[in-house]
Amino acid sequence: MSTKSRFAALFATNFCGVMNDNYLKMLVVFVATAWVAPQYRDLIITLTPGALVFPYLIFSPLAGKLPQMCNKVTVVRWAKIAEIPIMIVAIVGFCLHNIWLALTSVLLMGLQSALFSPSKYGLIKDIGGPEGISHGMGVMEAIAFMGMLLGTVLAATMADHASLFVQCTLLIVLAAFGMLFSFVLKADEEKEAIDTPIGIISFLRSTSKLISKYRGLNGIIHVLSIFWWLSATLQMVVVIYCSKLLGLDSTQQGILLAIVAVGISVGCVIGGQLDKHHFMLGLVPAFGFAVGIMLLAIFFINLNTVWFTILVFSVAFTCGLFKIPLDAEIQKQADISELNIVLAYFNQISFIYIFAASATTSILNMFFDVTYVFLFAALVMFAASFYILFNYRPMMCNFARRLMHLHYIVTITGRNNLECNNGENLFILPAHRAVIDPMLLFTEFFDVRMQPMVDEGYFSIPLIGHVLGEFDSIMVPDLMLSRNGVEQAKTLTNIGRDALANGRNLLIYPSGHITTNGKETIGSRRLAHELCSALPQNTKVVTIKIAGLWGSEWSRFGLNHTPSIVRLLFKSLALMMCGAIFFIKKRNVSLIVDDITELARQWAPLGKMEFNRNLEEWLNKGIEE
Repeated sequence: MSTKSRFAALFATNFCGVMNDNYLKMLVVFVATAWVAPQYRDLIITLTPGALVFPYLIFSPLAGKLPQMCNKVTVVRWAKIAEIPIMIVAIVGFCLHNIWLALTSVLLMGLQSALFSPSKYGLIKDIGGPEGISHGMGVMEAIAFMGMLLGTVLAATMADHASLFVQCTLLIVLAAFGMLFSFVLKADEEKEAIDTPIGIISFLRSTSKLISKYRGLNGIIHVLSIFWWLSATLQMVVVIYCSKLLGLDSTQQGILLAIVAVGISVGCVIGGQLDKHHFMLGLVPAFGFAVGIMLLAIFFINLNTVWFTILVFSVAFTCGLFKIPLDAEIQKQADISELNIVLAYFNQISFIYIFAASATTSILNMFFDVTYVFLFAALVMFAASFYILFNYRPMMCNFARRLMHLHYIVTITGRNNLECNNGENLFILPAHRAVIDPMLLFTEFFDVRMQPMVDEGYFSIPLIGHVLGEFDSIMVPDLMLSRNGVEQAKTLTNIGRDALANGRNLLIYPSGHITTNGKETIGSRRLAHELCSALPQNTKVVTIKIAGLWGSEWSRFGLNHTPSIVRLLFKSLALMMCGAIFFIKKRNVSLIVDDITELARQWAPLGKMEFNRNLEEWLNKGIEE
């Protein structure tokens, strides 16, 4: 069975399950709410999605352990078999017009979905391998939201135009098709053997420790969970908004909800394809900020049905683009032997957020107009985007790289010299042409985890100090400001040697300052020489020459002081926000990476001053004045 056929079986199984979840849930919203007094209808609207997600909070730990007892395909098949009797419970509830029995069926459907959710998502990596993650996640999520779309539209249409018999028959038919597709499903699975507790709190605690070894992954999971919070919030608030402010009937509300699902599906598919060919992670904060701006527009502007639909579709589409790179990052980071546990943890966290969506929507509707939910959602998206931008290093680097490419045309020569084989690590010695060149290096070479030595003055600057911490920067004391600077400076050599001995990629500027005249001047600095004098056997020494920054505002050209990085960052941000950056001629910048390991070993015995002169000549050779 080909990979394409295996993916098709997985997607079809997921589609039927998600469609039936949402068909049942929205059938309760559109039909069962008529069985209760008008003052309780909004409560039922918020309770129903809560019933579907509540089991995820309780049973996600158990769901993570099930693939240890049997393989993932078996878990999926048994879950789909269990869907048949759950639909029978739902049918009895609808026939008796019993709201509590109908809600019980939704709760049971949530239990069934919770138990096999980690297994179905874990199968993506089993079927497609690491190279199929972005595509698999993109299509999987698009199919899921298409299932949500059709389930929602069918529920709205059936509520207005179909008999009870037809409504109930469709529940069984969808469950039966899902079960049949699950028996076609095949995968080459890697058995998991991680022992985790099944208690809610103990599972969260133990798995959080497990995930902590994947730096930044916990933040990814929480921000991705905010997407699910927003999705659940929109599904509830759109129904209330359309009913109270736009006067739409059930069918029209269902169509609008379907448009939301189409937007997310299209965003997921496009996001999956783009992330497969281009690294989309750096655009995630921009997508988040865009969603926040559109939600603010819904709050501040009195919209008619057409404009409301356009904005809601745009929000949904952008959410799809926001979501897929984060989904792919979970799959890429987690080891396949631990992926199921990570996904179970993600399910538990995300459905805590979904459950919270019911609570926040209900509370806001009790005290404010329904439009205030959009205001609150906008603020949450702004906060989430800002948080993940500055707390996940790969995203920060790629986001900054895209911004810098608005003004710089960067040419890189010798990038392969940064590749390490057989346990090698790097000792990186760049030229220091301007205060922006560290940002340029770390964004262009984001895939090389470099640990820089940085002047202590930068650590005291708000936000910049936090960013330096994300890069595990080593603080270099300012000898002019620190009384103990000389003693601290003596320890830098030992710190550098320890970093290289432990296999880290250490980056230092041998001159210790940006150039004042367009030439690198190392003078009597001793750190580069001392580290090269005791270079570990597996350490490569590479230099990075930089051309094109001397004469820019970021350099000391024409100045008697180092330019303020904070002032220039704010100025650059202002130029980008007003669009002026697009009318400024781009600057050509060249980065030349050279492996000088053998030269460094030859220069080191000659003494500090001779070593520094040779390194100065090398860094200045061929670079413009």
